[in-house]
Amino acid sequence: MWMQRTLELSPRSRGFHLVTEEVVRGLPELTQIRVGLLHLWLQHTSASLTVNENADPAVRRDFERFFNRLVPQGESGYEHDYEGPDDLPAHFKGSLLGFQLQLPIQDGRLALGMWQGIYLGEHRDHGGARRVVATLQGEAI
Repeated sequence: MWMQRTLELSPRSRGFHLVTEEVVRGLPELTQIRVGLLHLWLQHTSASLTVNENADPAVRRDFERFFNRLVPQGESGYEHDYEGPDDLPAHFKGSLLGFQLQLPIQDGRLALGMWQGIYLGEHRDHGGARRVVATLQGEAI
């Protein structure tokens, strides 16, 4: 089985956000796959996808603080600032974390660990809705 759909994630404020449930809700076909893979491709260069801690919101706040220290806004010497001072730092953060994930599917569910969730890193002050191309492949139940 192969299936592909573009999901639109709700607009979020700057920071790291759990989107696991939003992704799963957008892919009801997931429950029909016994074994397979879900590939997620974010169609934006100023946001990112990653997997990490899904229980304690402090982890997501710490991620935001860490990446803001790693890639500070307002550094002089950058040319690409057409959309504001958060523009180029957002692109740097996106490239550091990445725009894609590949996740295993097992018995109709994502085979994430107990404390794992999908994060959307929103690196713009006003990023808006984000599009993710989701490709499911696998053997049907």
